[in-house]
Amino acid sequence: RMDMAVEKMRRAGEIGGTGLYFRALAEGISDMPDIPPAIRDRWRHELKEQGADRLHRILMREDSAVGMQLRPTDGQRIVRALEVLDASGRSIAEWQAARGQPLIDRDSARFLVIEPDRAELVGRIEARFDSMLDKGALEEVKQLMALGLDPDLPAMKAIGVRELQAAMAGQMGFAEAIERAKIATRQYAKRQATWFRHQLGPEWRRLHSAGDAMPAI
Repeated sequence: RMDMAVEKMRRAGEIGGTGLYFRALAEGISDMPDIPPAIRDRWRHELKEQGADRLHRILMREDSAVGMQLRPTDGQRIVRALEVLDASGRSIAEWQAARGQPLIDRDSARFLVIEPDRAELVGRIEARFDSMLDKGALEEVKQLMALGLDPDLPAMKAIGVRELQAAMAGQMGFAEAIERAKIATRQYAKRQATWFRHQLGPEWRRLHSAGDAMPAI
């Protein structure tokens, strides 16, 4: 646990993960209500039966402020907002606004984010996906398909899964599936970079490469 590491070590580092991990460390994380299984199952069933767009309209009626922040296709977050509202009677925005205690001392921490050259990043993204294929990604997708999992589960929405599924089903060629997966990864990386630019404060130092990190620590 990071909080234990901070207590025991003179220097502790948190590397990787989503931007929300870093926000939780530096700003604290909101307490959220327990969701009874019946309520959770109900909204997941509604998502499967009615679709995200229909549930988004329900959310807009019940909690328009949150609904306006979510894409009508973002079923996972729409369901989360509805189940929190259903279970607690309060908007998820109210829960999120009540921050907990940060796990680190901001005054003694250094915040670094690496923003590599775009061309270099694209090259690394493509090489990474090629490496995943070499290490058995296709076989892993076959095993997922054999399990008969709900296609709306997060694991089934991972970048590359649907593209390779489509190729194995004969809906597109493997070359096209690979290119689409790489494009989706580049788009995801772009969204991450946008999040860091707009969500992180001025204390974050921007670096161009991992090699710049050690001198900055």
